[in-house]
Amino acid sequence: MATYLLDTSVIIDTLNSKRGRRDLLLGLVKQGHLLACCSINVTEVYAGMRPKEQTATEEFLRSLEYYHLSWPVARLAGLLKRDHARKGTTITVSDASVAAVAIAHQLTLMTDNVKDFPMNELSLYSLPVA
Repeated sequence: MATYLLDTSVIIDTLNSKRGRRDLLLGLVKQGHLLACCSINVTEVYAGMRPKEQTATEEFLRSLEYYHLSWPVARLAGLLKRDHARKGTTITVSDASVAAVAIAHQLTLMTDNVKDFPMNELSLYSLPVA
């Protein structure tokens, strides 16, 4: 079974019951797959969260496997950002960090923003159009 690292857009869509993401994730869990997040996702979600959403948000995020941004992962994120910049591709620190978590832990990244993750070594989950 696979472990899917959820990009922040997928987490937000799930919390807001949009684009069929909740049903998609429930289906994956029922098939035995694991869902995960990392520190970047938590930071981004909390940055845009309204106070009335805190309980549901906390409950959902804590239900996911959590991956820390360790020294080797942070180093990899910096290298990804640098190497793509040298090729003329701008990647945000946040996206480089999420990608590094997925690569370092051999996770499949589930995202709506495939263009933000041009890393060849990254495994991506193709989201169905909802």
